[in-house]
Amino acid sequence: MNRLVLFVVLLLSLGARAQDAFEQCEDTCAHIHGIDLSHYQGEVFWETVGQNTKMAYVYLKATEGGDWIDKRYESNIVLAHQYGLKVGSYHFYRPKTDQALQLENFKVQCRPGEQDLIPMIDIETTSGLSTDEFCDSLFKFLELVEKAYKQKPLLYTFTNFYNRHLVGKIDDYQLMIAQYTDEEPVLADERNITMWQYTGKGRIVGVSGYIDKSRFMGQHGLREIRYRH
Repeated sequence: MNRLVLFVVLLLSLGARAQDAFEQCEDTCAHIHGIDLSHYQGEVFWETVGQNTKMAYVYLKATEGGDWIDKRYESNIVLAHQYGLKVGSYHFYRPKTDQALQLENFKVQCRPGEQDLIPMIDIETTSGLSTDEFCDSLFKFLELVEKAYKQKPLLYTFTNFYNRHLVGKIDDYQLMIAQYTDEEPVLADERNITMWQYTGKGRIVGVSGYIDKSRFMGQHGLREIRYRH
């Protein structure tokens, strides 16, 4: 009997831990939450995401480099709008690829009339360039993006990448910082952060597998990244 009681207690304990493991940040705070996704998530059931989650926005991967296009972007942006999410689009930047070519690739997909949120540039690699060479490449691209869309893009990067390559160099841009810890990110220069991607292994109804989740920091909100038409 003692062994049976012990077994039941163990099961209950494991069940509680499993529930804690899937506890969602958006269920425990008042910040504005959203997701970003690409073709890696496969088919998304947008009706479920829009009607049964607390996600307010989504950033969709549109393009990468000079010629890569996300195969699910077109359907994702239509359905995300249809089911009530505020939508933005992002481009994965390749520092060694011609900037004008990358901009044209992005512009074909990221059409102003379909955007609720400012474009986002995903900055994760130097492609082997020195910091100075990388920054020279990046800043040329950001200038082209700003001219094309008549507003500064949101910049996405990781805490360590920012601290190593970008401290003090992109102060005029809003940031989404990826840091997968329980602690809010603090950059080396302690500059203000608009948004925090707090997990790459989030769960959400309507999406199978893991998904990136983010939220606004402090009193920041959607109005700050609204696309100005």
